Formats: sequence, structure tokens, C-alpha cells
Amino acid sequence: MKTVTLRVVSSLTLALFAAAAYAQTDSMPASGATMPMTPMASMPPAAGAAPAHSGHATKADRALARAVRRALGKTSGFDVSGVFVRARDGAVTLSGTVRNGDQIRQAEDVTRSVQGVTSVMNRLTLFHGGNG
Repeated sequence: MKTVTLRVVSSLTLALFAAAAYAQTDSMPASGATMPMTPMASMPPAAGAAPAHSGHATKADRALARAVRRALGKTSGFDVSGVFVRARDGAVTLSGTVRNGDQIRQAEDVTRSVQGVTSVMNRLTLFHGGNG
């Protein structure tokens, strides 16, 4: 008898949770508002707002990142092997590691000198070696 009661209670509880989860859809916010939600992608951009970037690099972004990496590679005494370059609409982010502190500033200076770079986010750190 206890087993049957336990199964019935468990089944009813599970059904209630499933029904509550099913009842909340994108068209009706949980707050009870009656206005349906509009996906952000279908909304027109605000006046004067910059266009939303898809997060994927464009051909121009990839070309700029290659130009920065090429310039870093041509810099005397600079080891570019641990440096990652990301470019988005002229904004360049440097990340990874370098062997000495002077190279962190040197990488930023070289990057700023590349045509098409509008800003530099320098997230380079010193390489400490080892596995930890």
C-alpha cells in the first residue's frame, strides 16, 4: 500500500512540474504581462547605435589580425609563438604569453603602428614556464 501511495504522489508531483515548465513559453513572459516578447534579432537597431557584430570575424578582421601577427613576427627579438591576435572592426586584442616584460609593451606599440588598428587591448602575460 505504501509503495502505491508513494508512486501516485511521485507521479503527481512530476506531472505538476512538467505542466509548469510547459506553460512558460517565449510568447508569454512569466511576469504575467500580456505583450508578447519580440526576439532581439528581429528588432530594428536603435537610432545611432552601432550595428551588432555577429561574433564571427569578417574577412577584413582576419586580414588585420594577420597583418598584426606579421608585424610582430618581423620585430627583432620578439617571439610571436605564444601570442594570439584577435581583430574585430579595427579593435585588436593581444593575448597569450611572452618571455619578458619589455615584450608586453613592445607588442602593443607594434600593434598600434599597423594600419587599420583603431584600439589595442593588451592581455599579454609573462611566461613562467612549467605546468602550473
